[in-house]
Amino acid sequence: MTSRTDGTGTSVAPARAGLVLGTLILVAGVANLNLSVANVALPDIGKSFDASQTMLDLIAVGYSLGLAASVLWFGALGDRYGRKLMIILGMSLTIPACLLAGFAPSSGVLFAARVLGGLAAGMAYPTTLALITALWSGPARTKSIALWSALGGGIALLGPLISGWLLEHFSWGSVFLVTLPLVAVALPMAIFFVPSHVNEGTEPVDNLGGMLSAVLVGALIVAINFLPVPTEQTVAIVLLVVAAVAGVLFFVRQRRAANPLYDLHIAARPTFWVAACAGIIVFGSLMGAAYISQQFLQNVLGYSTLDAGAAIIPAGLFMVAVAPRSAKLVGLHGSRRTLLTGQSFLVVAFLLMLLLWKENTPYWEVAIPYIFLGIGVGLAGTPSSNSLTGSVPVTRVGMASGTADLQRDLGGALMTSIFGALLTAGYASAMGSAIASSGKHISQSTQATLQLSYSSAEDLAAQHPHYASQITAAAQSSFIKGDQWAYLAAMIAILIGMGLVFRFFPKMDAENALRAAYHAKDTGAGPSSAPTDEVRVPAPGTGPAVVPGHVSSPDELE
Repeated sequence: MTSRTDGTGTSVAPARAGLVLGTLILVAGVANLNLSVANVALPDIGKSFDASQTMLDLIAVGYSLGLAASVLWFGALGDRYGRKLMIILGMSLTIPACLLAGFAPSSGVLFAARVLGGLAAGMAYPTTLALITALWSGPARTKSIALWSALGGGIALLGPLISGWLLEHFSWGSVFLVTLPLVAVALPMAIFFVPSHVNEGTEPVDNLGGMLSAVLVGALIVAINFLPVPTEQTVAIVLLVVAAVAGVLFFVRQRRAANPLYDLHIAARPTFWVAACAGIIVFGSLMGAAYISQQFLQNVLGYSTLDAGAAIIPAGLFMVAVAPRSAKLVGLHGSRRTLLTGQSFLVVAFLLMLLLWKENTPYWEVAIPYIFLGIGVGLAGTPSSNSLTGSVPVTRVGMASGTADLQRDLGGALMTSIFGALLTAGYASAMGSAIASSGKHISQSTQATLQLSYSSAEDLAAQHPHYASQITAAAQSSFIKGDQWAYLAAMIAILIGMGLVFRFFPKMDAENALRAAYHAKDTGAGPSSAPTDEVRVPAPGTGPAVVPGHVSSPDELE
């Protein structure tokens, strides 16, 4: 089965569109749910393995790391060898990855299992958006992407609730097995309902570029996590050098390769690179907030795992409710205004976290920032992903969908790593100050244990009941100091993203005009005369580029 495409903005969808879209959303749901199940279990994992805060950071980020390192490469492989095949392989590999994580004998094995799960998702997840782009066109594609974004994100935010319930009854390993029933449904549905060989390319894949991109992402993320650890700073610096070298080599390779993995000419289109940068910050902020806040709720406020998982439900509900309406806002006001509105809600969310989240914070003060967070991501997610997929030829939708996934996964890996590093450094600094001001003689080994992580301090408190209350109070206060560093960093990052969108993203009329111009260039057709009073998701291959207030030819802009 093939999909018809349309260059006039008319809605086009494949046969059995509901079943196909439902299957793709379910496959994406497997990846999204696996992405979020670990956060609630981190305190239990820390106690089980006596893990440092850095190891907990790595476990939290491992899945995103695997995804971010592989999505570009695997997206290109799907474009060439079959997107349906990549979904089937990814869903199949998810099964052993979940089992290995669920029964991991050590924190190191658990981290490796999370990375493996991310690689499996890297095969399946980017393919879902690539197929939506290839099978739908016009406003139908916008609506499909909005549903894909909303339901996928909503499933991800259900992860903490499901994990919390499981942890009330089973060990921490159970949270990594929760997606296996979904895989059992998604895999046969993909086999029977997802069409094969839709608008795929025939060019060879740049495998060297794929390997370089994996090294770049992997080395960068691990280095960020190691930087705040005094004993690992040499390793961190070496990894940063490796990431820098890989980045330069990747750029050179993409400039010279006959069929580059990442077309730098397309990536230079403003609505592509600005949307990518904005998405990295938006989705990264969501995942980083989920990571930090779950530990805050359990460690500082004393929530049970179930209560901590349920606490984030308002974010998911508002994100799911707002995302479909985001598509309408894009049609009425353009991607730029919708993105800026969503980012504004995110700034307010982190400002409220910074001001309200203290010891003994009532739940309503916890819920309000979550509501703003959900609204912000719901508004900003659709125009970000939609701009990427509308900026490339249909044979390169793997690049666009890979970038759409990369913005989420690299954003999540980066922001979670940065938040985790700031939390680690802020916690250790505040605990050191608390120890110094206590006036008590504390051995170096005890001080190191107290500064290692909140879970280590709790273990020490259990061993010394006479000092338990003082140790716990100091650990809670120190944790709050650390997470406030993270919330402040998030606000700064989002404001930078808003500046990029405000300065470089096109206004509505220019966006529509240049969308038609890029469509004409990519397809070799004549200039489109499509109206510009609405934002259309054009036929595959359309991609706008804009100089505010001025419409240039595609060649001039590139």
